[in-house]
Amino acid sequence: MQGGLIVTREEELIARLMVEDEEFKKIKKAHAELSSQLDELEKKPYLTPQDEMEIKIIKKKKLAYKDEMEKILRKHR
Repeated sequence: MQGGLIVTREEELIARLMVEDEEFKKIKKAHAELSSQLDELEKKPYLTPQDEMEIKIIKKKKLAYKDEMEKILRKHR
């Protein structure tokens, strides 16, 4: 039960930051856009070498955004 409570607090913090912190909001939106791009690429039945390279680049960018979001979250916890 306590585990669910922790997730809820985390979700509340994220929701609050989406309203109060422009930088967090911008980073989260960029991360979501990259997720959509990645989903679209991964739906392809066949990936070209260029597609595979793009997937690697998107994953690295997503990870960088995730790290930035985590830094902001840590400051507000």
